[in-house]
Amino acid sequence: MRFIHAADIHLDSPLTGLSAYADAPVDMLRTATRDAFARLIGLAIDESVDFMIIAGDLYDGNWKDHNTGLYFARQMGRLKRAGIPVYLLYGNHDAESEMTRKLLLPDNVHVFDTRKASTFMHDGLNLALHGRGFKVAATTENLVATYPDPIPGKFNIGVLHTALEGNAMHASYAPCSLDELHAKGYQYWALGHVHEYSVWRGDSVVVFPGNLQGRNIRETGPRGAVLVECDALGKVDVERVLVDVLRWARLDVDVSRCLSFTDVARAVGSALEGLAHDSDQALPLAVRVTVSGGTPAHGALFGLEAQLRAEVLAQVAALGHDRLWLEKVKIETRAVAQPPAQDDRADALADLRMLLAAAETDTQFLESLQADLMGLVGKAPHELQSSVAWFEGIRTGDLAPLLRQVGPALMAHLEQAE
Repeated sequence: MRFIHAADIHLDSPLTGLSAYADAPVDMLRTATRDAFARLIGLAIDESVDFMIIAGDLYDGNWKDHNTGLYFARQMGRLKRAGIPVYLLYGNHDAESEMTRKLLLPDNVHVFDTRKASTFMHDGLNLALHGRGFKVAATTENLVATYPDPIPGKFNIGVLHTALEGNAMHASYAPCSLDELHAKGYQYWALGHVHEYSVWRGDSVVVFPGNLQGRNIRETGPRGAVLVECDALGKVDVERVLVDVLRWARLDVDVSRCLSFTDVARAVGSALEGLAHDSDQALPLAVRVTVSGGTPAHGALFGLEAQLRAEVLAQVAALGHDRLWLEKVKIETRAVAQPPAQDDRADALADLRMLLAAAETDTQFLESLQADLMGLVGKAPHELQSSVAWFEGIRTGDLAPLLRQVGPALMAHLEQAE
């Protein structure tokens, strides 16, 4: 038998913060989760799979309107006409308590109960599928203990939405251990919730297919589902299938050898050209660039993320890479030691350095600075409130990190100008 195991589709997941970028491919990003899902359905039909499993977080939360449900029903209709049943389990994002809108689904879609573990038998295969969906989003009990024993003589699949041990980056929903899964006696565990692809082999095959489509810079690299094949002897082969329609990437550029702002812009443009050349030519790329390293250009870069991004965008446009979108440029450079000045300016710079060092503990100065900066924070657009790292420190009065970054940048700028 052959089946597709997918999870964490997050249909119509909302986009946040993109209004800060006038050049963002908003339309492409807005439909990416739907387009990736449509590709998955097409793959299932082309491969003539026996069934499909969706292991939680089909939806990103309650629908804004019924269009999301209508779209899903339409895709399930495609599978029904191809004779492919679907086994659907709800996770924390689409838990029963979260969804106030519902639509009847085609009868090829079988939904696991949320009150207790339930089992589905496939009519044409020697197969039993066991699963339990989330009744509430904050399901923190170990659900594995409630799953039934395997049915002898059947190929048993457990469908579970879980954080699994060792996944600290994900909320601890339905926690369990890998040993518990292997000990259950099922041949395959179809997991969801963790967005990174992982496979473990032991007494059973345990798989996170990852999410179907990267939605932000925290979800870089290829995304998709898995195509699973089981032969007559019970041997299980797992093949990753990529269906994403847009890919996110991080690009780190060392600008240690750059002497000026212009040198840095050109170095970033060159690195982006290499990334575009090495990547899948068919997919658009959303890239976050971080420039780092000790460089004489450190002072010239301070506060100029937006200008640097514009300069790099101009180079990308000149190269004709329409599929490349520069999501953000982050500057994490540091100053390099400069030769000491030979006249009275050296004393002035030394005095300034001492003032900057003392400022971190000058209560009166810090209170005055916070009051001044709060005016800036209050006027900043909503999109910047959570994206500018310094804003939280300004609100709480923790200005030392800001001073530690501004101070060296200011000194480097003045020394270079001097």
